[in-house]
Amino acid sequence: MGGKKPEAVVAGSGNVFQDLGLADSEDRKLRVQLAVRLNELIDVNRMNQVAVAKRFGIPQPHVSDLKNYKLSRFSSERLVRFITLLDRDIDIVIRPRDSAHKIGHVSVLFTV
Repeated sequence: MGGKKPEAVVAGSGNVFQDLGLADSEDRKLRVQLAVRLNELIDVNRMNQVAVAKRFGIPQPHVSDLKNYKLSRFSSERLVRFITLLDRDIDIVIRPRDSAHKIGHVSVLFTV
């Protein structure tokens, strides 16, 4: 056993953006969750980037950004709108904060 000290392992908060100390960590997490679901819907519908661009009314290079999770140009609201353009309804439920969290949080639940 060399002279190496064991590294400390710290449990994450459940939000990698918060753990990295990034600004707007909750919004970043929400946008990624929405983009994951959006990309799943695009794949399930077997849409190519040209078809997606036409449906969303955006340039094809923006679809490429979305597919590659380069989300700086997309707000949460815009991603929600794209999901509705793929024939999905979105319900927003506001409930009391879970005691496991210091502050309220947002999560995305997805049904097929």
